[in-house]
Amino acid sequence: MNLALGIGILDASTLLGTLGLLGVLGAVFVETGLLVGFFLPGDSLLFTAGVFAAQPHPLAPLWLLLITVPIAAILGDQLGYVIGRRLGPAVFERPGAKRIGPKQLEQSHRFFDRYGPRAILLARFVPIARTVAPVMAGASGMRYRTFALYNVIGGILWGMGVPVLGYLLGGIPFVRNHIEVILIAVVLVSTAPLLINALRTRRRRTATSPGTVAGSAEFSSRQ
Repeated sequence: MNLALGIGILDASTLLGTLGLLGVLGAVFVETGLLVGFFLPGDSLLFTAGVFAAQPHPLAPLWLLLITVPIAAILGDQLGYVIGRRLGPAVFERPGAKRIGPKQLEQSHRFFDRYGPRAILLARFVPIARTVAPVMAGASGMRYRTFALYNVIGGILWGMGVPVLGYLLGGIPFVRNHIEVILIAVVLVSTAPLLINALRTRRRRTATSPGTVAGSAEFSSRQ
């Protein structure tokens, strides 16, 4: 994947303008169904789709988004559950999972342990956890009926709620006249947790590097 293509995939407005509704549904399905899709901009993508739906000539009308997006989200989680069920805990040792990062995986595990089945619903609104939760549910042996219930509820709330929010705000003249600035702000807010986690991980690695540890030991021996 070249740099231009990578940036296009991560930018919600570019993805929408290039692939339209199919791009939205594909991104939602991959982000929620495959561990390799953790980097996709699910929240900003759905919000942007809602904003565009409020414009005079939308790429996709709101009613169509409200039908198709929840279906894609529910099917994506279903796939993640099946993958986790069949591969078990070993699924998190695969290359796709390792790209997420150990700290992010650990946080997702804690999130899942804390909220139990409700994590399937709540994770819809949390980047990375949204990708990991269904796989974790399958790998942990969660009953399918329990998973399916929270999967459907979460898929409907997230798949309908975020586009509707974008649609309502997109109908406001100020938002409509400053749509580019608004979309940039949405992208920054939705990616902020990823950037913060990356910076924290980098700082901890630097603090625990061999050179730092050796220097601390030498300093202590001089005391």
